[in-house]
Amino acid sequence: MSKIAVIDYEAGNLRSVQKAFESLGYDAVVTSDASVIKSAHKVVLPGVGAFGDCVGGLEKAELKETVLDVISSGKPFFGICVGMQMLFEKSFEFGEHNGLGIFRGSVKKFPDEIVKKGMKIPHMGWNSLNITQKDHPVLKGINDGDMVYFVHSYYVQSEDRAVVAAECEYGVNFTAAAARDNVFATQFHPEKSQTTGLKLLKNFGEWKC
Repeated sequence: MSKIAVIDYEAGNLRSVQKAFESLGYDAVVTSDASVIKSAHKVVLPGVGAFGDCVGGLEKAELKETVLDVISSGKPFFGICVGMQMLFEKSFEFGEHNGLGIFRGSVKKFPDEIVKKGMKIPHMGWNSLNITQKDHPVLKGINDGDMVYFVHSYYVQSEDRAVVAAECEYGVNFTAAAARDNVFATQFHPEKSQTTGLKLLKNFGEWKC
C-alpha cells in the first residue's frame, strides 16, 4: 500500500485530506518534514487561502524546493485548490505573485460582471465537470457532468490546452483540473466532493506513472 505524504505548511485542509485517504485504506501522513515527504510513495499539496500567503508559507517552511524535487523525481504528485494554482506561473490575487511554474498560465479573479448576472463570488458549492483528458488514470470512472465541490474567488487560465484535464463553467470557462506526466491537480476539493471525490482520490492512490 502506498504511503502518501500530505504537505503541512499551515495552509490547507490537511486533516480532512488525510482522513479521506485513510477512509480508502491508504497510509496518509501530514508532515512538514522534507525527508518524510521525499521518502513517501506519493505526495499531496493542499492549499486554502490567498495565493501569496500559500507560496509564502511554503517558502517559510523551507518546502518549496522539496516540492520541486518531488515533481522532478517523477513521483505521483497531487495539488488541491490553491495547491493547484501554485503549480502555475503567477497569480494576480492581491498583487502579482510568482508560482512554481510547473504549468504555463496564471490565476485571475472571477470578473465582476458575473455578479450582475446574479452569480456570487466566491464560487462556492457544487458544479459540474467537463472532462477533457478522458483517458487519464486519475479520472477513471469520472464522467462529464459529475458534480464536485468548489470554494474559490480566483481561477486558473491555462496557456497550454494540453494540460487541461477538466473544465468547469462559472461565468467564465476555467481549468478545474490540470495534469501532465506525474502531476495531477484540481481546483475543486476532492475530500469534500463525496463519492466522486473519493473515487478520484482512490484513483490517485492506485496511479502508477
